[in-house]
Amino acid sequence: MKNTALTDVHIKAGAKMVPFAGYNMPVQYAGINVEHETVRKGVGVFDVSHMGEFILKGDHALDLIQQVTSNDAAKLYDGKVQYSCLPNKDGGIVDDLLVYRIDPKTYMLVVNASNIDKDWDWISSFNTYGVDMKNISDRTSLLAIQGPKAAEALQSLTDIDLASMEYYTFKKGKFAGVDNVLVSATGYTGAGGFEIYFENQYAEAIWDAIFKAGEPFGIKPIGLGARDTLRLEMGFCLYGNDIDDTTSPLEAGLGWVTKFTKEFTNSAALQKQKEEGVKRKLVGFEMIDRGIARHDYPIVDAEGNVIGKVTSGTQSPSLQKAIGMGYVKTEFAKEGTEIFISIRDNKIKAKVVKPPFNK
Repeated sequence: MKNTALTDVHIKAGAKMVPFAGYNMPVQYAGINVEHETVRKGVGVFDVSHMGEFILKGDHALDLIQQVTSNDAAKLYDGKVQYSCLPNKDGGIVDDLLVYRIDPKTYMLVVNASNIDKDWDWISSFNTYGVDMKNISDRTSLLAIQGPKAAEALQSLTDIDLASMEYYTFKKGKFAGVDNVLVSATGYTGAGGFEIYFENQYAEAIWDAIFKAGEPFGIKPIGLGARDTLRLEMGFCLYGNDIDDTTSPLEAGLGWVTKFTKEFTNSAALQKQKEEGVKRKLVGFEMIDRGIARHDYPIVDAEGNVIGKVTSGTQSPSLQKAIGMGYVKTEFAKEGTEIFISIRDNKIKAKVVKPPFNK
């Protein structure tokens, strides 16, 4: 089991630790619901240092990225971030990721913790361009400071004007007295905020500085449990649950990051799928009857015929109702369609809704 540079800090703070993607990670501190509300209404800090970071550098770095990712990275400019995915050759997704353009010849890719080795091998297999690739995951720490008060809580720690940063842009500068920190206006909570990248050796000092600066704003540490409920309320896909090697980006509603203005891995097959239409779609749903849908529960029609399966489900702390996502046959994907979740052989009524659930 790997540790992040802050594992001991979490244990000392009383976090409940769980194994996640090969790492010893905090799942909760004070409790998922209270941590969820802290982020939605105030500001909270996640240690997400388990995520992977690759640096791609060279004259043909963009060419390699264009080949392996579905979005059009040619649209990026220095300081811009893009959400994308790595399609495989069978119509599925190797991973979803963020692409950071540092300069015209230098990019950072941020990938999911459970896929670091898989993604590295996959991208490397296409590197006939002589691109210099470095896996900096093990020496890089990443904190997500999320919530409507994030900019105010952090501003005293940096000269970067945080409030004026546009969503999905980043800047490098001094942060909490440390040089060359990458501050990114991104996050997976839908609550606003920042993600900051720095070398492991500075982790405890930066963590302490953030909590000192954020104290007047009620800043709290947040675990992976609330991260999951927050992202699900926004309808954000989680790799391994809602998307994987068998799900197409078009089925998953990721057509907006699948750009056919260029050729990329499996683009011809995906374009054909777009033209012919998909047979199943990832939809959001709200429970009408009492019950919580869980990963892999069958989704059925009124007669009890299986029409799909649940990929994510929870009791939404913000909405006080059970919500979820899952794949259904396309004819059941229309907003307002009545569907049923099979929970212990009982048909529990739900209806298809368009994410985000928390509007």
